[in-house]
Amino acid sequence: MKQKHRLYWRLNLVSIFFIVLSFISVTLAWFAYSGLSNVSTDVDVKAWYIMLEKNGEEISNDIVISLSEIYPGMETLDEVVKIKNLGDSDAKINYSIVSARILGDPKDNYVVNKSSVTSEYVEDLLSHDYPFHININLSKNYVLAKGDESKFEVSVSWPLDSDHDALDSFWGNEAYKFQQSEANRKGANENYQIRPSIQVVISVTAEQYMEEDDDASDTRFNLGDTVLFDVVDNKICTEISPTCITTFVADVNNKLSESTVTLIPSPKNTYLSGTWNNYNSILSTITNEWTVETRALYVEDVLRIISSDVMKSLLIRENLSDGIIGNLRYGDRIDLELEKATSYNGHYTFINHTFNYLSSNICYWTNSKYNESSSFAIKRVDEEHTKVYGLANNTSCNIIPVILADKINL
Repeated sequence: MKQKHRLYWRLNLVSIFFIVLSFISVTLAWFAYSGLSNVSTDVDVKAWYIMLEKNGEEISNDIVISLSEIYPGMETLDEVVKIKNLGDSDAKINYSIVSARILGDPKDNYVVNKSSVTSEYVEDLLSHDYPFHININLSKNYVLAKGDESKFEVSVSWPLDSDHDALDSFWGNEAYKFQQSEANRKGANENYQIRPSIQVVISVTAEQYMEEDDDASDTRFNLGDTVLFDVVDNKICTEISPTCITTFVADVNNKLSESTVTLIPSPKNTYLSGTWNNYNSILSTITNEWTVETRALYVEDVLRIISSDVMKSLLIRENLSDGIIGNLRYGDRIDLELEKATSYNGHYTFINHTFNYLSSNICYWTNSKYNESSSFAIKRVDEEHTKVYGLANNTSCNIIPVILADKINL
């Protein structure tokens, strides 16, 4: 194996600012007309108070996360902001990137305009297109009244060896040149404000949660929520039986506009097992008497779920640094991510306690090929981790159907 050139020096150059703008954290009055029969009826005034909290302390509207140094092989940095709703009205939460500047080259300066440059596009490139990776996740797109909370999390990482030494060297040099240029400007004008090497502006907004808003999250079905479902009666149930099984919500953000909920039966249930080559026939046998709509489980289903952990869901490849999976929501990014794994004989890992509804001591198949002779399977590897990996097709593993349940039955 060729000797790889690695970057070990630290670049004490980059100061990254994540500025959360326009987040309402003061008490507002909402006028909610509750079942009014005419306009002369008194209106209810509801108090809305959204609090942002970091490390147990309340913080202001502008959240600044500043990094004094960033370098290849750095320990992954993570910041968590808790968004709490202390009022008596539910709130819908969203975030979007306003702009991003990488050093001083105009081609790496992005201003979101919602047409040619979208927030989703910029978030994707920050997650994947630079040797350093900036990942963002919002645990829930709403916060219910009276103390409910959501978590806004940001991680920054720079793998030591991602098999792109040229890129690491290029961006290390560019960062050095940018910092020198900023220092020279400061030397020429003491009033000059040195710019951070990277600056990302994020707008987080809160607005009243309306059940008439089709784009709002359905608060009844959060990712990982437990649902007891009778697959023969095709409805929710209350007591475990051969047909009333434990399932978990698999939609990352199920919305009010959606008529169905995706449910994954617990991998700890009892299933038929077999080789991947017999996947479809075994799946048909399992669901033969079920009346609910079902389909196969795909590796994309699993990656969409576990990538929401922007700290500890990782891509593992031999002789390369582990990397955070990151944002997979934009375009064909999930396909490109899978190519990164299969082309290097790699696999994915996630934390058991974070996604306990996906962890099993017995392997189970997805209906997704890894290469010509193997396919993606899932199995717990130790007390902390479960892996998503390529397994020979002639291996016997459980097969788990995915349920598409009508909300009217839940």
